[in-house]
Amino acid sequence: MDYKDLANLIFPEAKPVSYYEEKYPERNLPEGAMVTRFAPSPTGFIHIGGLFGSIIDQKLAKQTDGVFILRIEDTDQKREIENGITQIVDSLKDFDIVADEGMTSENTEKGIYGPYKQSERKDIYQAYAKWLIEQGLAYPCFCTPEDLDEIRGKQEAAKIRPGYYGIWAKCRNIPLDEVVARIQNVEKYIIRFKSQGREDRKIKHKDSIKGNIEFPENDQDIVIIKADGLPTYHFAHAVDDHLMRVTQVIRGDEWVSSIPLHLELFKALGFKPPKYAHTATIMKDDNGSKRKISKRKDPEAAVSYYHEQGIPVQAVKEYLLNIANSNFEPWRRANKDASMDEFELQLNKMNVSGAVFDMVKLLDISKTVISKYDAEEVYNKAIDWANRYDEELKNMLESNAEYSKKVLGIERGNVKPRKDIAKWSDLKDSIIYMYEDKFKPVYEFQKINSQEEVKNILKSYIEKHFNINDDKQTWFDKMKDLAEEYGYAREVKEFKAEPEKYKGHVGDISTVIRVAVTGRCNTPDLYEIMQVLGEETVKQRIHNV
Repeated sequence: MDYKDLANLIFPEAKPVSYYEEKYPERNLPEGAMVTRFAPSPTGFIHIGGLFGSIIDQKLAKQTDGVFILRIEDTDQKREIENGITQIVDSLKDFDIVADEGMTSENTEKGIYGPYKQSERKDIYQAYAKWLIEQGLAYPCFCTPEDLDEIRGKQEAAKIRPGYYGIWAKCRNIPLDEVVARIQNVEKYIIRFKSQGREDRKIKHKDSIKGNIEFPENDQDIVIIKADGLPTYHFAHAVDDHLMRVTQVIRGDEWVSSIPLHLELFKALGFKPPKYAHTATIMKDDNGSKRKISKRKDPEAAVSYYHEQGIPVQAVKEYLLNIANSNFEPWRRANKDASMDEFELQLNKMNVSGAVFDMVKLLDISKTVISKYDAEEVYNKAIDWANRYDEELKNMLESNAEYSKKVLGIERGNVKPRKDIAKWSDLKDSIIYMYEDKFKPVYEFQKINSQEEVKNILKSYIEKHFNINDDKQTWFDKMKDLAEEYGYAREVKEFKAEPEKYKGHVGDISTVIRVAVTGRCNTPDLYEIMQVLGEETVKQRIHNV
């Protein structure tokens, strides 16, 4: 009995690894092309960190004429949720992230390097596990959960490093004849990797983001095939990344400590390892202290939050690129109207320490993004959002589409367009006063608080100064005439130069008109608002004060 006989006993049906090496050849891609993969588990919603990683994966593949793969890591089937893969595919699609290869729904995929669902690659993993057994680099382990608890208890009592290694690896050196007898006796077992590492030796590794890092070698005999015949993550990712010809793995900081194990697995399997890039964790400021953004505590951890709030996809992606590369923000300032596709992402310019998630910054970016939309685009995007989340807004906009587009067109297309809308969930409140059936004004005229003076100003404005056909300059000149008539400075600078000479300035007068017409002290351009409302509505609203 030798290792080959043992391997045949355990995996009698497994194909030789040469079969898979031929089936999944090196890709024919341009020099420097990156093959990246996003490999989530179908266990719940996509986390903002997952979206961050997938944006980087897709961008690097696209800008190097490479390939971006969506692979589903579903070997831990106890944690799966119903339609988990479809949720992942749809969540990514919502952010315009569509993989070149991989899963396209619960049971469909595209590409020739599949299957792209790990649970359907069992025969592949078993072929490589069989090969490791043949080389004496893997072995059956018969330890029960109770055995492992006993080992851990002894290690804790002795205050030594926990794990299955060295003298603690009870099944590592069982004689082959005994191993065979126990298998034939139908004892339960799993397959472990037989590490050749030693903790007192170091390995050096160059991370694509973090630079040079030094670790102790791996010496843990990790499980590679579980009792159900499926692999553990560590083993599956090595086989999959090799056969899918992945060149660059982008993953979170929490995987850095796995580097020694993963590099040893690649070496034992005879594979060239991909380059690894470990992205800094997205953090949250929690009363002055930083912590990892949490699925449990933070609604913004789920990508669905951004859709519910109505933050445009482009804004979220721009914000995440801003976190990813420090040079994105200056690039955007210099290229205000360029597509994000034109920005070249560089791994060596990524943040090594965790970036704090800044909702204020995201909403500021979102305001800029929305400010560049024309009225038609705002209308269509707002309707799309309102269809799912706000029936009142949907009905408002659709009741008179042409009127709504005029409302949404106020202060758009200017050199300095309005930036008062950060998300579609803000939109209803920002335009509701433009709809007669929703207009419920609260009259607070700020500086001019004499009710009699307000009445006189409004009466004088309607009788002597208001003409809906005036151009903007004429309209504003008449507002200055009205100010002068009531003892207010025609210009703000005149008032500031001689404040004792005036009751106020033209801005105070225009605020009276603004509040009467809109019920608000702060709005976009009042002239444009009045043009959209029309003569009769403006007169009626002023009359009602």
